[in-house]
Amino acid sequence: PRVELAWAMKAHQHAQVYFNLISSVDPKFLNLTKVDDRIYEEFRKTFRELRIDVLDPEELKSEPAK
Repeated sequence: PRVELAWAMKAHQHAQVYFNLISSVDPKFLNLTKVDDRIYEEFRKTFRELRIDVLDPEELKSEPAK
């Protein structure tokens, strides 16, 4: 049990550090992987019209969105 608790505490500390790093950077300058641009290009090929600045869950559930 002590090892599991120590692991959980360490994982929580790492999560806090990464969250703080991600939160402190303007998203347009944030790259999480080396292939972020490629992922975005492929996403845009598939979802050309999707507005990602404002996502409406009801719109995503609509028949045309499916």
